[in-house]
Amino acid sequence: MKKYKGRIADEILKRRLAGKGAVLVEGPKWCGKTTTAEQVAGSILYMADPEFEQQNLDLADINPKALLKGCVPRLIDEWQIAPKLWDAVRFEVDHRDEFGQFILTGSAVPASYEHIHHTGTGRFSWVLMRPMSLYESQESSGEVSLRELFDTPEQIYGENSLDFSSLAFLVCRGGWPRATDLKGEIALEQAFDYYDAVVKSDISRADGVSRNPERVKRLMRSYARNQGTQATNRLLCADLEANEADTFDADTVYSYILALKKIFVIEEMEAWNPNLRSKTAIRTSHTRYFVDPSIAAAALGLGPQDLENDLETFGLLFETMCVRDLRVYADALNGSVYHFRDKTDLECDAVIHLRNGSYGLTEIKLGGDRLIEEGAKNLKKLSDKIDTNKMKEPAFLMVLTGTGKYAYRRQDGIYVVPVGCLKN
Repeated sequence: MKKYKGRIADEILKRRLAGKGAVLVEGPKWCGKTTTAEQVAGSILYMADPEFEQQNLDLADINPKALLKGCVPRLIDEWQIAPKLWDAVRFEVDHRDEFGQFILTGSAVPASYEHIHHTGTGRFSWVLMRPMSLYESQESSGEVSLRELFDTPEQIYGENSLDFSSLAFLVCRGGWPRATDLKGEIALEQAFDYYDAVVKSDISRADGVSRNPERVKRLMRSYARNQGTQATNRLLCADLEANEADTFDADTVYSYILALKKIFVIEEMEAWNPNLRSKTAIRTSHTRYFVDPSIAAAALGLGPQDLENDLETFGLLFETMCVRDLRVYADALNGSVYHFRDKTDLECDAVIHLRNGSYGLTEIKLGGDRLIEEGAKNLKKLSDKIDTNKMKEPAFLMVLTGTGKYAYRRQDGIYVVPVGCLKN
């Protein structure tokens, strides 16, 4: 049995249990939701256990309260196959009047809301899990803490062990927990297996609409080609017309993307809207991202060597990996990650914004002095535009890189941090 690799969500889950009666753990299939919940569960009900599934379903229908008995927190896995359990848990939380009673986990396929009558507001807390960050999969040294950067340290230091080839492999392998315990081609196959499951069944199960797997593949290839952009549904249609034999209309593209969002394959990034000194129009479109870069690599049929031979695509998928990691780390700080772009095309790849109003600006660059300098220039230009009479100054400016050897603070105060040195 493989040793459990600690997740950043471990502490988040414990914190939420301390303040709510029940916690729903959501996220893409295979990201480790059940395994993480098992670490703190006092008792476990596996609703989909083949030996007892029908009995569990019958009992959920006639006496759901019986399934809720057990040491707390009681984990109910695959709860969504018996949606009546939601209201039963809510009712039980109300009457027990104690925190930390239940954890609900399930597959990425949403529950039917036909038998759910209450939202769970005030009783439930939600935890979103993603595939593993590099720190969680033990490929980042974690010598530079995102939390500590918000204190604007005078000096930082970290040494990066990830080279060009290692990064290409990690992008294609992704952060799937099972894959992190495997090597070489076998590890890479896990992302293709995930992709196959999405196109063949999961996207249709998301909303009960049958979709042709070949059309799903074409749409996902187009989405992968537009990673890190604000491409509209119409632009995705145009891309499909230019690159694929099949065509889609904008409404069809929207329905496919909505289904992929429901099963957490896609997690788009909202636009950041700061106070600026000049009246500059800020673009408000969401930025396109898969929840893990390996999905894009699988959709495009690419392996590590392909990325090494195509630096433009490598850079786009590397950015997706960095965004995944920043989101995981920001969650631990009660923060969110946004994208900024104005009408002059001045942009910032990632703005990490905390509840207290503190924020850091980050540019993502695969590597090389020229690209790092370009990122630093963009950061300073945006920082100079922010009206600090109406909002705080940025806590830090950071260029997040791939292949740099060291993490350090430049003379102009900008941090240069390899992703292989970063943690929450």
